[in-house]
Amino acid sequence: MNVDKEEAGIIKNNFGKYARGFRSLKVRAKIGKTEWLTSIFPDKTGIYLLPLKASLRKKEDVFAGDTINFQIEIL
Repeated sequence: MNVDKEEAGIIKNNFGKYARGFRSLKVRAKIGKTEWLTSIFPDKTGIYLLPLKASLRKKEDVFAGDTINFQIEIL
C-alpha cells in the first residue's frame, strides 16, 4: 500500500526529522479490524510505502490492485 503524495509530503515535513534507518518512520497501522505496529518507507517518487504481510492480506481479503482505506498513526 502507499500513502498518496500529498499526505506523504505532510508526513515528511512534520515527522521526517524522526526518520530511522532507510528514512523509515515507525507507525501504528489499521486496516479493517486489524491493527499492528510497523514502519512506512519513502520511495524515490516521494510517497511512503506501507508493507502488508501475506497473513494480513489474507485476513482482511486484500488482493493485488485493490484500493483500500487504511489508517496510520506516526509513533
